[in-house]
Amino acid sequence: MKNTLIALFLLFFYSCSFNHTRIIESPDGNIQLGVSDKNNLLEFFLIYKDDTIIGKSPIGLELNGINFSEEIRMTNMSVTKFDETWNTINGKNPKVRNQYSEFVFSVENKKLSTLTYQISIRCYNDGVAYRYEIDNTSHDPVSISKELTKLKFRTDYTWWSYNGENHNIGPLKASETAGKIIRTPMVLKLNDSQYMAIHEAEIINHAGYNLIRAENNKDICFALPELESAKVFLSSWRSLIIGDKPGDLLESNLIVNLNKPCKIEDTSWIKPGKAMWDWRVWGYQAADGFEYGLNTESHKRFIDFASENNIQYLLIDADWYGSEFSESSDPTSARKEVDIIECMRFARDRNVGVILYLNDVGAKKFGLERVLKQFSEWGAVGVKYGFMRGTAHEKVKHTREVVELCAKYKLMVNFHDNPVAPSGDRRTWPNLMTKEFGHSQADAKRSYYPETAVTSPFVNMIAGPLDMCEGWFDFNTSLSRVKVFEEIPGTVAAEVAKLIVNYSGWKILPDSPEEYLKKDDLFDCIRKMPAQFDSFKVLDGQIGELISVARRSEEDWFVGSLSNRESRTLTIDFGFLPAQTEFKATFYSDKKNTHFLDNREAYQIHEQDINSDSKIEIFLAPGGGQAIYIEKK
Repeated sequence: MKNTLIALFLLFFYSCSFNHTRIIESPDGNIQLGVSDKNNLLEFFLIYKDDTIIGKSPIGLELNGINFSEEIRMTNMSVTKFDETWNTINGKNPKVRNQYSEFVFSVENKKLSTLTYQISIRCYNDGVAYRYEIDNTSHDPVSISKELTKLKFRTDYTWWSYNGENHNIGPLKASETAGKIIRTPMVLKLNDSQYMAIHEAEIINHAGYNLIRAENNKDICFALPELESAKVFLSSWRSLIIGDKPGDLLESNLIVNLNKPCKIEDTSWIKPGKAMWDWRVWGYQAADGFEYGLNTESHKRFIDFASENNIQYLLIDADWYGSEFSESSDPTSARKEVDIIECMRFARDRNVGVILYLNDVGAKKFGLERVLKQFSEWGAVGVKYGFMRGTAHEKVKHTREVVELCAKYKLMVNFHDNPVAPSGDRRTWPNLMTKEFGHSQADAKRSYYPETAVTSPFVNMIAGPLDMCEGWFDFNTSLSRVKVFEEIPGTVAAEVAKLIVNYSGWKILPDSPEEYLKKDDLFDCIRKMPAQFDSFKVLDGQIGELISVARRSEEDWFVGSLSNRESRTLTIDFGFLPAQTEFKATFYSDKKNTHFLDNREAYQIHEQDINSDSKIEIFLAPGGGQAIYIEKK
């Protein structure tokens, strides 16, 4: 089958221009995407490892009320191949290979030849992507009223999807959920050896799309956002990531590869790292009688702890310049309890960077650029931007404005509170460190349960880096604090593992210095974690059940594993380690009686010599996890 398709590819492109079907193939030959204008219908199909996973399906747009998937022909066809390797600033891996075949063609309506648009299709080893482009500058504006593309799957798949600041939707069967509107990323289990994720890349000109499960069948349609008529239009990339296992989707760089190269000349100031966070510690009383609050003395305690424990930043959250939603709160001047100049000096002397919160209200009332310029002059290294208002389209445009202005003033940025979906834009603007794109732990008025910890990495994190606020240590008395609203389910060992499993440019630590020092032997694993890991490898995982991830830091390694509400035993295969090298592994584990509801702080630590031939069973308590620190002997 594969050899036949390769032959067809060559035949159609180089010798049979009269045929109506064109086939584009991934560099490794495992994926073939065919496009046809036979019978004047624009259709495509998708084959993965000799198996047709999407049958013949319509593709195209409705322009000015005219169906541009019927009575059409493909013209101006071209095929190119591309292969590059680029260095990441804020990525899962230091280097990324960007290799694909691309088919570009124009779509022309036979009855209205003056109105055309272009489709670009890229075929990677890990999936396919396509986008639309209209350049109608010599004619009247074009109204884009509908996307006509429909994905006709061959199997009754199981699916999961993004669900805002709530636990993910799924697992659901396609046959039981017709007519449902779905937010992306959407992840599909086609069978035990075929998985797909649907998302979009390079969202820059308009709001993102949603998906619609078609009535009474397994088809998926695209629901475009409201679009104004325009003479020039460039859509986001509609992206289909494909793999044999859920972890393949998570390891993919397809989304980030679809974005433009970095636009920042000097990136030396962009530095991933770990951060202390004041917000959830308000009201915490230390053993020496000190009570944390929104004041400079509290911030100095955070900074001292960060400086002494390999933590790069302090995040000062909302209300430091007044009530965050008040239009009278000016972000260019701090409230009287916060001496921002002294705080910056104190942090700078201890080599700790300060990240400042900024609410959308203050940014727009007092001028975004004026505020960011002031932050930079004070010496801040980054911004946490919260509660952006406006339509979905306005949020897309304003997000890009914030990122670009932050880059101008050498500020990194983190978006919170239902942000625009990550879409690989960290490649173009690597100062975009992370987003609260999901149900972030300890950052909502509802609890985050273990099933979220083993679902969101396989769904939300496909879109990009996540700020999930992991690293909670005080489970038993945290309700006494001002900003903790419900008991937090989990285990302390799992909290350390989450910092390994979840990829983010900034790791925001939500607990107090004193609570970390009470469990200093466990915190030592966090202390040893680098500001940025050098790799990302999914060792094991099933969506909603378990996940195990390995990350490298120079010659050391970290492994994080998590379970849902079920206890389980996993076998870790250390074959990812260099051969003929001995390592010492420190295991930070749940105890046999640890439980995410009623015995959350029980943990144990032991050491063991290992090498690349080692296969070791580990225990995960209900809702629990395990972290492993591996150092070369």
